[in-house]
Amino acid sequence: MATIAVVMVDGVADWEIGTVLPAARAWFGDEIRIASIDGKPLTSIGGLSLHPEYALSDLAPLEADLWLLPGSERWQAGEIPGLSALLQQRIDAGRAVAAICGATLALAYAGLLDTRPHTSNSEAFLREHASVYAGTAHYLDQKVASADGLITAPGTSPVSFAMECLRVLHPEREEQITQMRQMFAAEFV
Repeated sequence: MATIAVVMVDGVADWEIGTVLPAARAWFGDEIRIASIDGKPLTSIGGLSLHPEYALSDLAPLEADLWLLPGSERWQAGEIPGLSALLQQRIDAGRAVAAICGATLALAYAGLLDTRPHTSNSEAFLREHASVYAGTAHYLDQKVASADGLITAPGTSPVSFAMECLRVLHPEREEQITQMRQMFAAEFV
């Protein structure tokens, strides 16, 4: 069993966590901890009212096996005070961080994309919304990127993102992860 801490901001994109969280909890037995920056309720982009159990300040930075940051347009408003240092601390300690869509901007602010392979909605998206972004040489135009404990994906790849998160958490369960991928892929056959 692994522990996933989901760090959300208002307007969280439901579909970006709609595969990984149910699969992690129901199929892999993982514990999910939901946090917002201030611990206050959020509304998802789909209109769901979400009531996080934690504020960012309640999370022990190194405790969970994975910190997962789903996308939201809110990430485009600028760096969230205190978050960059916590993300850097996790990566420095070898603890996994996963971000999809707009949440990759939080990684750019933390400097985590400067030297590691990564992806996002596009390289232009990162440059436009995070003036500190210095990772152009490491940008990969693909569905998901995973390197050195950092998982990134564009908002169009929630299933690929979920698969890579589960691989990092459960490398010994590749057969189940492959079966899950095949189940979702069957929709397009």
